[in-house]
Amino acid sequence: MQWSLFVLILFGQCSLCGSCLYEYHFVQEDKTWDEAREHCRENHTDLATLLDPTDTNRLRELAGDAGDAWIGLRKQNYVTKRWHWSLPGMEFNDSEAQWERNNNKHFHFINERKSWPEAQSYCRERHTDLISGLTQLNDYASKTKIGSINDVWIGLFTDTWAWSDESDFRHWDPKLFEDEDEKTCATVSEGEWSFDECTSTKPFFCYNDAVILINESMTWEKALTHCRENHRELVSITNAKQQRWVQERAKRANSTHVWVGLRYSCTLDLWFWVTDEAVRFKNWKPTGATDECDMSGAMEKGGGHEWVKKNANEEFNFICFKR
Repeated sequence: MQWSLFVLILFGQCSLCGSCLYEYHFVQEDKTWDEAREHCRENHTDLATLLDPTDTNRLRELAGDAGDAWIGLRKQNYVTKRWHWSLPGMEFNDSEAQWERNNNKHFHFINERKSWPEAQSYCRERHTDLISGLTQLNDYASKTKIGSINDVWIGLFTDTWAWSDESDFRHWDPKLFEDEDEKTCATVSEGEWSFDECTSTKPFFCYNDAVILINESMTWEKALTHCRENHRELVSITNAKQQRWVQERAKRANSTHVWVGLRYSCTLDLWFWVTDEAVRFKNWKPTGATDECDMSGAMEKGGGHEWVKKNANEEFNFICFKR
């Protein structure tokens, strides 16, 4: 195993779990990974997808001392390795995400030699994560001189693991070494991720999704009506955790953007969520566009999944809250 020094970045993290958009269920029945996925898809939404360390903690609380249980992560040996950033919400080779514009960040150089998994675990336990994203790297490089040190870990890794439902987050037990080929399905036990043969039988975690992507393009008003008549409401996003959950759904759209429940009021001269929440958390794309009547908010399908101001008569896919 290779060893090196490492750098991390510290943010003020949002403590909200985003449970209004998804909830976990612990199923204490012994099944193989494939059987567990089938059960979850028939009775819930899918095997559990995790977005950040707080989700791991939620699973640990649900399972108690029941031992290891399947989650929706599986090694895909036939898939080309993909690069990922360690910090949740960052996407490799895309435009910079909302974390990049957070000014409340502090860099820490750790002058200790650790393996990459140990460095990631150290950063997540004591700070936030390994340094991730091109903007963070450039910002750190402009402020710091490491001197004669040649190699420093950053938060970039590659693997062939994939979630049953899409996500980039990983939280492996740092004590693990290279996995054997036949151990290709992931488990969680007391907060630590591990892996086992997919034909082993274990309990498992499912999740229920509270939002749904409608792969049909409509104007904002028609999207709003469709959500209210067939589901509940156009989706609102009030914190970074909810942003990450919604953007995973937006990736599957067949339009360049997806409508969300944001609308501009000419009378009040402000943006508002149709669910009446105040627009406190913001992820606007810095385009300099002016606020005008008949403008609504949409999320980019790709890139940083930032919000953009669009004429409400344009037609996009959209995301609804489920009933």
